[in-house]
Formats: sequence, structure tokens, C-alpha cells
Amino acid sequence: MGLIKEVRGFTPKIGENCFIAENATIIGDTVIGNNCSIWFNTVLRGDVNSIRIGNNVNIQDGAVLHTLYNKSTIEIGDYVSVGHNVTIHGAKIESYALIGMGATVLDNAVIGEGAIVAAGALVLSNTVIEPNTIWAGVPAKFVKKVSPEQAKEINQKIAHNYSMYASWYDETKK
Repeated sequence: MGLIKEVRGFTPKIGENCFIAENATIIGDTVIGNNCSIWFNTVLRGDVNSIRIGNNVNIQDGAVLHTLYNKSTIEIGDYVSVGHNVTIHGAKIESYALIGMGATVLDNAVIGEGAIVAAGALVLSNTVIEPNTIWAGVPAKFVKKVSPEQAKEINQKIAHNYSMYASWYDETKK
């Protein structure tokens, strides 16, 4: 298990059946749901405000989650995939959303249910991304709509795959 660190009287809470990579860092006011995976070199820095992560979420290698002191929090729904090297700073990511590799999501942005933020995109502060849409670019702009079924299927499949990958690291099953 990674570095789990209390800060300002807050100790991270981690749900059942979670994979936490050995060099992941989870700090302070951070709550992680069940069946999540927090991958290598990921930092969840709940030192200045809260981070809340739902169930069946995967936060991939090198991602950094942080907030603004007294101004923003992070809320992540269920079955969300956060790609490699993503930065989320004080945003809300609703269930079944996908944040592509290297994307940045800034304070008080809202990523709707089933939405996809493309790799490398920059979602500016206070941007509201509608459910079941794809956004790309710097700054991120609307690309197209996807059906709720299509979005849920794609994003749920990725989340399930990451649950499978995490199971490969379960020392109790060797």
C-alpha cells in the first residue's frame, strides 16, 4: 500500500477491495469508495480541502488531484476513469465519465455523467460539460454528443478492465 498520510487531523479513508500502488500518495481529507484502483505515482492531496471518490473508480499512473484552500473540492462519481498523468484541481466529475490521458480539469469545472474529456484537453475553471458529450482541445471545446448507452458502455468497460488489472496485484491470491 502507498503512502497514507494524516494532515490537519484528517486521515484518508479507503473503501473495501481497493488497490493502492506502493508509491501512490493519499493525503488528508480524502475518501475513496469501494473497488477503486489508485495507480503508480498518483497523488491525491486532500491537505487543503476534501477529495471524495465514488465506487469502481480508477485513477491511473501519475495523476494529481488537488484543490484550492476553502474554495474548491473534488467530487468523483462511480465508474469514472482518470487517465495517466491527468491533473484534476477542485472539480466535479460525475459517474461514468472518462478523463483522457494528460488532460487537465480546473477548479469548479463540472464534467457531466458519461462525458469524455479527450487526451491532452484543458478544461478551464467553471466550465460545465454536459452529460454524454465529448470535449477536446486547449481550451476544451464541445466535439459531439454520444448516446447515454454508448458512453456508459465505454466508460464502464474501462472501469471493469481496471478492476481486473488491479486484481493482478492482489498478493493474497498468489
